Amino acid sequence: MSAESTGLRARIRYGRLMFRHWRWQRPFWAGLLTLLAGLPIAYFPYANLTLGQLTVRMATTAGSGSLIIGVLLFVLGLTMWFQAAVRVFAGVASILLALVSLVISNFGGFLAGFLLALFGGALAIAWEPGTPAADDPGDKAELPGGAPESDGGELDPAGPAVSTLPAASALDGEPYEWADPVPAGVRSDEETIEENGRHRAG
Repeated sequence: MSAESTGLRARIRYGRLMFRHWRWQRPFWAGLLTLLAGLPIAYFPYANLTLGQLTVRMATTAGSGSLIIGVLLFVLGLTMWFQAAVRVFAGVASILLALVSLVISNFGGFLAGFLLALFGGALAIAWEPGTPAADDPGDKAELPGGAPESDGGELDPAGPAVSTLPAASALDGEPYEWADPVPAGVRSDEETIEENGRHRAG
């Protein structure tokens, strides 16, 4: 692999990461939908549809109004991208222009521009900038169930049962006496000594 191809891939990857960072800092999809909404609203009143030898012109008496609405939607889409602080105003204006285009511009560009502007404005109003997570080393970690992290104190009575037998090192060198009654199937020290004495006597 040549150094030129490696450098080109690195530049493409760097550009993609920069674009992703730029996109996350603004209502990107709201602006894109609003930009696309202006195209059918401004285009259809000036378009000619040809069916064989028949030419149909879809222009209305308010063709200039359709052009103005399309241009305004385009400007509002750019405003959402480059002036995210006024995204609420741009979103509300986009929704109002979408409603006006139903009457002026061939039912809002045959409902295509109307729906795009409506969803774009709603997304712009609903978008909020994210807040970075604060890493405070003084905070205690919490378990998924909401229980605080154990600090080495006493166990929760509702927690799992833990054996109360002493460690193996505590039994070395001296006999251990059961504090509780001897469980079934376990021989006591006295029974073990008596059985050993019987074997030796026999």
